[in-house]
Amino acid sequence: MMRISHGTTADDNEAVFRIEGQVSGPWIEELRRVCNETLGGNGHWGGRLVLDLADVSFVDADGVALFRELTARRVILINASLFVTEQLKEVIDASH
Repeated sequence: MMRISHGTTADDNEAVFRIEGQVSGPWIEELRRVCNETLGGNGHWGGRLVLDLADVSFVDADGVALFRELTARRVILINASLFVTEQLKEVIDASH
């Protein structure tokens, strides 16, 4: 199970989503849908999209692929646990 909550930000040009649970199975498409709606169809929304991964416990291979796509679209990943950071190592390294 996965939960997506809209976080708060003082900047209208930034959207923060807090992701909780496991990024796997059918939840990957839900996260993709929410991110695409926020970024817009062309992915050129003028603001920043930040995904707070502090409460993510697991990311499967399809989830890693989604995070790779999202970071290529300039989505920022923050607060990943050591376990999730290791799962996303190549994604995080490529985004810096």
